[in-house]
Amino acid sequence: MHSPSNQYVTSRGMGMYEPIHQISMWGDFKGNGFPNTPASVIIEVDTKQDSQSEETSQGTLGPTSNNFDQEATKPVDKVLRRLAQNREAARKSRLRKKAYVQQLETSRLKLLQLEQELERARQQGAYLGGGLDASHVGYCGSLNSGIATFEMEYERWVEVQTRQNFELRSALNTHLADIELRMLVDSVMNHYFDLFRMKANAAKADVFYLMSGMWKTSAERFFMWIGGFRPSELLKVLVQHLDLLDQQLLEVCNLKQSCQQAEDALSQGMDKLQQILSETVASGKLCEGMYNPREGNALENLEALVCFVTQADHLRQETLQQMSRILTIRQAAQGLLALGEYCHRLRALTSLWATRPREPT
Repeated sequence: MHSPSNQYVTSRGMGMYEPIHQISMWGDFKGNGFPNTPASVIIEVDTKQDSQSEETSQGTLGPTSNNFDQEATKPVDKVLRRLAQNREAARKSRLRKKAYVQQLETSRLKLLQLEQELERARQQGAYLGGGLDASHVGYCGSLNSGIATFEMEYERWVEVQTRQNFELRSALNTHLADIELRMLVDSVMNHYFDLFRMKANAAKADVFYLMSGMWKTSAERFFMWIGGFRPSELLKVLVQHLDLLDQQLLEVCNLKQSCQQAEDALSQGMDKLQQILSETVASGKLCEGMYNPREGNALENLEALVCFVTQADHLRQETLQQMSRILTIRQAAQGLLALGEYCHRLRALTSLWATRPREPT
């Protein structure tokens, strides 16, 4: 039989071994106690040790601690949920407001298009009433697929321009980052370049249609120069809405001078071409009520007229590109917005004139 001093047991929660004889002494200690130690103290210590041992074995803090934590975190969770709900409600409100504003812009654009179509129909009716044949007046595009395509494309172009004006205005008001603003500016610039491409195709289909400006409102036609706006006039519009530095102002003045010189050269060429066309038509003889001009020279002169339209649009495109290089990205956005609003006001001017109050006759 082994002696008590050589026997060992594992102490619970201690991770070590204790001699059996010490446990036996501890049992005697609890049974007999020290004479100077009250029994209540021994019981209390033993109870606390049992309670701590029970909690350690379970690995939890007990239900009372959990309840306290839940009660403490409940108000915080409620506040966070309410803040999240408020943010979501504000976001939905902004989306509804944006959709409503876009709907108003779309409705206004459709109304403007209807007014333009009505004005065009009135003009066509006046031409037909004057005894002109529909094949000569056919600027509605029914007899020329190229012109019909251009008119549909131009209507969509105006819609996109109106939307881009709204986006530019919103970007400038909300101080959009420069990198995002640059993307928007590039998109607007490319939109104008698309118009020049469309006009080049339309000029090949019917250069007289394009030169007459029947695809524009009457107020826009009043300011037309070789199928579009004068680049020098464009610079005047932009400078009025921009705060330029001295160096920028000098560069814009030089650009304006170059534009005016190119415009004068093209205008002189157009006058000369018009004179040649007039002489070519006048040299023909009447045949069954129709002119029979020298067709070869006439067609060559008409091809030259298409080239003049293309060169004028090229000058307009170069002016926009040069202006964008002079300006900062935010100034370029302001300038494109001013140009878009200028075009819109010209289109609206026709409607205002047509719907003006008239005195009864």
